[in-house]
Amino acid sequence: MIVVTGGAGFIGSNIVAALEARGISEIVVCDWLGHENKWRNIAKRELAGVVPPEDLFDFLHLEAGNVEAIFHMGAISATTETDGDRIIENNFQLSMDLWQWCEAHNARLIYASSAATYGDGQQGFDDDGSSDGLKKLQPLNLYGWSKHLFDRRIARLVADGAGTPRQWAGLKFFNVYGPNEYHKGNMRSVVAQVHENIVDGRPVMLFRSHHPDYEDGGQLRDFVYVDDCVDVMMWLYDNPKVSGLFNLGTGKARTFADLATAVYSALGKKAEFSFVDTPVEIRDKYQYFTEARMDRLRTAGYTAPFTELEDGVSKYVADHLEQDDPWR
Repeated sequence: MIVVTGGAGFIGSNIVAALEARGISEIVVCDWLGHENKWRNIAKRELAGVVPPEDLFDFLHLEAGNVEAIFHMGAISATTETDGDRIIENNFQLSMDLWQWCEAHNARLIYASSAATYGDGQQGFDDDGSSDGLKKLQPLNLYGWSKHLFDRRIARLVADGAGTPRQWAGLKFFNVYGPNEYHKGNMRSVVAQVHENIVDGRPVMLFRSHHPDYEDGGQLRDFVYVDDCVDVMMWLYDNPKVSGLFNLGTGKARTFADLATAVYSALGKKAEFSFVDTPVEIRDKYQYFTEARMDRLRTAGYTAPFTELEDGVSKYVADHLEQDDPWR
């Protein structure tokens, strides 16, 4: 049996689809579905169960001998969240509890960290998972800090020789886009938001640059297609001897203007966008460059190529966003 926390969410539901495609039938989703369309992310899947987070450890107690691995994607992921206690309970303490459960029950744990742990990027984007490497980073928001706090605790436990799950891997996701993100509202990828504006006949607006080294729309991000993220996690699942903290991007930063142009191109339209000032409240913390260093994952043995931005956007638009049924 495999448990996917956050399994009805964006990345989690894509993991569930990949596991099902492998013929795995004992898949349990741990998530809240709410009152909107989030349930559609898992509507096409055959599941062994859907468990609300507050019942997760009762469920794990009952199934202790059957759970092989937990993919832990569940978290409060809004970078605007201000309730520190809620963040700690959901993003740190739950992760620690799962770590300890997996260690005690000889299960594997693959979990979501975040590129938000890098803060403004001044310390670079090297996924050094040691205590000394991690202490240099300064996240800019509660979400990023909560993920960083867990990464640091795991680094300390590993360094001190404490017990660990049979396999453990943390993934610092960069800017992920792809199907099943529709429930995320204004937290959806820029690809989805640009597509919606174009289709609705609204102007596409990008942030103006307030940095002398970058043109308007020339701010750079490491945009990674969700299928690539899932492929990495399936590779980790197939290689249980690989453990550690790894970046998960493409290793190739692209501009927001490139991304918007790719969406227009996927729709067979000429790119037309304009620029607005970056909001004052985020301007001094705005990142102008993110790019994952992928050396550690490659050294660990992952060899598959990552999807080029234009190819990923084209596939996402054609196979999902332009379909009456966009869900995977």
